[in-house]
Amino acid sequence: MQVIRSPAVMTAWAEAERRAGRRIVLVPTMGFFHEGHLSLMRLAAGHGDRVVVSLFVNPAQFGPGEDLAAYPRDFERDRDLAGRSGVDVLFAPDVEDMYPPGFQTTVSVGDLTRHLCGSSRPGHFDGVATVVTRLFGITRADAAVFGEKDFQQLAVIRRLVADLNLGLEIIGHPIVREEDGLAMSSRNTYLDEDERATALCLYESLRLARREVAAGVRDCALLRERVRAHILARPGTEIDYVALVDTATLEPCERVTDTTLLAMAVRINNRVRLIDNGLVLTGT
Repeated sequence: MQVIRSPAVMTAWAEAERRAGRRIVLVPTMGFFHEGHLSLMRLAAGHGDRVVVSLFVNPAQFGPGEDLAAYPRDFERDRDLAGRSGVDVLFAPDVEDMYPPGFQTTVSVGDLTRHLCGSSRPGHFDGVATVVTRLFGITRADAAVFGEKDFQQLAVIRRLVADLNLGLEIIGHPIVREEDGLAMSSRNTYLDEDERATALCLYESLRLARREVAAGVRDCALLRERVRAHILARPGTEIDYVALVDTATLEPCERVTDTTLLAMAVRINNRVRLIDNGLVLTGT
């Protein structure tokens, strides 16, 4: 596996691969890999000839007071894990390479960013859309893989690619969970033992919602309040949002359908912000 830090060198490598007729699949990440990341890499290997993993903690998607400085980093560990997962190139640029002097372009996606994380984290998805567009250009990727845990991000990227006619295939990967159901996240490392037990309220809430729907509940307002009550019964929880939205538009639903997604963001002890989601009617 090669490690490339220069965008120009990355593009030259990619163009040579494409001239040779090889299909490049990109896995964008911010590093500190866990099994969720590695599963994205393995999926990518099945969709192309070359796998490029980007490792870049993007400052543009962190707001004031968020955890940019504390975000976990371990380059040597990440390099070893990527190498053992069939990755061909680990692209790890510096901030100055991704946002050189004079950089002033921002990519913004409209309605899909109004709700959920977009509401509570102003500017976050502009940062995501801008860096992902730049990564697509640098790596000349034919396809890219994103996890469904960040469901809104996946929807934004799909809209971005369609609207700008970028010609990439966007591949979603189901949420990867710990044995107890906690969705895998680099931020899980922030949790102490008690906080981790509290964090299970997200997955428990998803299971609760599915049981309620299976029992006949279709009113989204009622379902949302039952989920909120379950979360707030745990000490140290603060709800950012609990929403039942349509998977295509991310607009709030009034009645449960087979495209209704429960999306949640919860802070634990006002320190760690975790997200989770899932369809409520089909159990998938």
